Amino acid sequence: MSLIIVVAIVVGTWQLFQEFLNLITDAVPASIEPLAVRTYLAGLPGVTGVHDLHIWAMSTTETALTAHLVMPTAYPSDAFLVQVNRELHNLFGIEHTTLQVETGDPSYPCPLAQENVVL
Repeated sequence: MSLIIVVAIVVGTWQLFQEFLNLITDAVPASIEPLAVRTYLAGLPGVTGVHDLHIWAMSTTETALTAHLVMPTAYPSDAFLVQVNRELHNLFGIEHTTLQVETGDPSYPCPLAQENVVL
């Protein structure tokens, strides 16, 4: 009988345990596809590159994102940033975003722009 109770508890709490593991390891939530987020950001007007993209769960209900956007021709307006934040929320459920904008000047390359940097 004890083993049946243990199995019932494990089965009933397995999803909670997985969410806990994702939280403590800062894993990308299962409901978000990082490549889709990268593709969305890369397709924004004026964006020529995206790097140092990080997506992680802050809690079981809130997700955060940080990314570097390369925008060589213009610095984005506040309206642009608000729109991107809103669309990240509506499309992917990401509530907290921090975007760093770079011009891509080769004289001052971002050390995090290398593809082998952890995402």
